[in-house]
Amino acid sequence: MNICRCPWPKSDLEIAYHDHEWGVPVHEDARLFEHLFLDTMQAGLSWSLMLRKRENFRRAFSAFDPQKIARYDDATIARLLGDPGIVRNRLKVRAAVSNARAFLLVQDEFGTFDRYIWRFTGGRTIQNAWTAMAEVPTRSAESDAMSRDLVARGFKFAGSTICYAFMQATGMVNDHLVTCFRHAAAGFPAKARC
Repeated sequence: MNICRCPWPKSDLEIAYHDHEWGVPVHEDARLFEHLFLDTMQAGLSWSLMLRKRENFRRAFSAFDPQKIARYDDATIARLLGDPGIVRNRLKVRAAVSNARAFLLVQDEFGTFDRYIWRFTGGRTIQNAWTAMAEVPTRSAESDAMSRDLVARGFKFAGSTICYAFMQATGMVNDHLVTCFRHAAAGFPAKARC
């Protein structure tokens, strides 16, 4: 039997990500920071590249530990910029460090980053019902509000499009097509079969 899924995953790595991670609600701060980190690095690049480099990022950036990353100094940043396994963009590497610091401040203020970030969707997943990829937006009123607030708190590479990608990845919005088995897994039955 054919599995109906969104059309964008092509490689085995993308299919595994789509089938097991993309759109699954995330509430653990460590995983939320990982997604924020990867979306920062992805700006202007393909998500496929981020998936291929994710383990390199994990190795190079202290297993995505924001407390460790927040303490990176200029020497550490210089070392990272020489690592061919990651995206060696000086602005993005520096943004990862400043975002880790801002992330810790949000945790201090709200108790958890989860409590803070899910406020932008009222604490629930926004369920969409798209029938074609062309219908899926790249931003929303919620991602606009999230972006404004993150930027005001010192986050870098936090534009609305990046925030919307973060929302998709962490299950704050369900943008699986209605024909996709993952849309149905979110409690909404598929509207058509393959």
